[in-house]
Amino acid sequence: MARVTFVDETTSGSRSDGWGLDIAEERLALRELIRRRVFQEVAEFHARGAGTGGSFRALVQPKSGGRVDPETQCELAFAAFARNGFLVLVGDRQMEQLDEEIDLRLGIEVTFLKLVPLVGG
Repeated sequence: MARVTFVDETTSGSRSDGWGLDIAEERLALRELIRRRVFQEVAEFHARGAGTGGSFRALVQPKSGGRVDPETQCELAFAAFARNGFLVLVGDRQMEQLDEEIDLRLGIEVTFLKLVPLVGG
């Protein structure tokens, strides 16, 4: 079992402390890794009491308030990846396709680099 550490960064230089998720498989497609991350974020949000005014801090933000649907969030994340809303770095390798396989070795760090649009364009 591998423990994958997810770290969020932005092009403006901010970086999250990161959080871990245990994955039983040795290899996983990027699409499935994103799906598991999103489902974990949604589950933790609902466990804290969704809809009680707490903010939802995650890979992508829901389009509406209230209960957050993990499947909808996955589709939003896949669409954001496809339009270069964020990059995914596994170690020092950039993932370019959702169906690319990732070797999940011990202590692997996956960085989600959220791209901030330039002012004026």
